[in-house]
Amino acid sequence: MIDTHKLEGENEEQYIWRLGQAKDSGELDLSWDQIADLINKEFREDDSEYRNESAYRKPYSQAKRFYEANVFKDLTSEAYSGILRDQRRGLLLERQKLRDEKLEYNRWLREQSRDELICEKICDAVRELQPLTIPRYITPVEGDREAVLCFADTHYGAEFCIKGLFGDIINEYTPEIFEDRMSSLLTQTIDIIVSKGLTNIRVFSLGDEIDGILRVSQLMKLRYGIVESTVKYAEYICNWLNELSRYVHVDFYTVKGNHSELRLINQPKGTFTDENMSTVVNEFIKVRLHGNPNFTFHTNESGLIFDSICGYNVLGIHGEVKNMESALRTFSNTYDVMVDILVGAHKHHFSAETVGRNREVVSIPSIIGIDDYALQLGKTSNPGALLFFLEAGRGIVEQYNLKV
Repeated sequence: MIDTHKLEGENEEQYIWRLGQAKDSGELDLSWDQIADLINKEFREDDSEYRNESAYRKPYSQAKRFYEANVFKDLTSEAYSGILRDQRRGLLLERQKLRDEKLEYNRWLREQSRDELICEKICDAVRELQPLTIPRYITPVEGDREAVLCFADTHYGAEFCIKGLFGDIINEYTPEIFEDRMSSLLTQTIDIIVSKGLTNIRVFSLGDEIDGILRVSQLMKLRYGIVESTVKYAEYICNWLNELSRYVHVDFYTVKGNHSELRLINQPKGTFTDENMSTVVNEFIKVRLHGNPNFTFHTNESGLIFDSICGYNVLGIHGEVKNMESALRTFSNTYDVMVDILVGAHKHHFSAETVGRNREVVSIPSIIGIDDYALQLGKTSNPGALLFFLEAGRGIVEQYNLKV
């Protein structure tokens, strides 16, 4: 068994030749499709540049034909001995790699067990909390006009202060400021509920509840660890939703964000999509608000938010897409359903675009507001949330950009 990784100083042609020779000798038990995967990963950074197996097999076959015809006469026995030494060295390295991978896998198993224990402890902690005060029942009245409140990107646990050109504060964020902003959002929402005489409201939580640790640099601006941030956020939002349910029946929907995703054993995003602290938050909410007659938790097996409101199909996503209009078409084709309204977050600023008759794509602002990442992207806006009304036959007819 040889070292299947590119050796130091080894170019692509040398790498192809070495793997091809090892395959022919029986030392490497891989198909050319598998060999092509190895070469692509070693020499192609962008998977759009990946080549198929024939792009490597055919040049190797030609080189082998010339080699066996003794074209390369000055390849001495000493060179062969060097190749054998390299292959033996590669075998030793591969064995060490397997031992390291076994150790890493066992560590991952221990972490998995610890994560399961953490979840059990969290659930036990929830059950030991004093129950919330259950509000009186409000009978929801269905009509041809419905309200939808959308908020996201709370990034609970983050702490930072961004200064302007004259020493002024452009944006500051702490867990206490988060609570102030959510309190302001609650007050503004209740004012609309009372003024419009609403009996029910849909609430979309569009992800990134906690700040998480996507990059090591985030450790410098986190007050709490991931688990503690999750528990503190979950308890706060439960009380927030319970207070809202004193004035109106709440239909609650949520999606998972990228910041709450756990990057286990240094893997890239998307490797463990189900390992997301949003799951803990959701279970927390379900347990805490169980028995509240004015609260309904809605889930969709796709992991997205989807509902028909006033005759319009509304889809909610976190918003990690390059183009919302293209995403609307993609989701419509993927799920074989006409999506009329696509609502997303992630970009930390508000935008809305009409893409057809009563069809719109909407990106909502963030609770956190401007942060270092937004500054790098040149995307700055006020912290806030969005409340809009849908009306049968007219689509979105009224919206409130709620600045907090």
